[in-house]
Amino acid sequence: MIAVALALVSLAGLGFMARLLRGPTIADRVLALDGLLTVVVMGVVLGAAETGLDSVLVTVVVVALVAFVATGVLARYIERRGSS
Repeated sequence: MIAVALALVSLAGLGFMARLLRGPTIADRVLALDGLLTVVVMGVVLGAAETGLDSVLVTVVVVALVAFVATGVLARYIERRGSS
């Protein structure tokens, strides 16, 4: 069952990579990057569930928090750039 979930997460990652490369706007790229980071977090969690390693989950929380803050910072940048 985890193998199926990993395959679906990989497909989602490919979709986000395509959106990241194609754009067309910076907002599309920011959302694609946020989605890609979420997919990476899900992949690591699925890998941890498969192997039974609990020590990886602290790293996952840190990466998720950094992704959240980075998305907020980039959204602020886009907002200020559009108004000037």
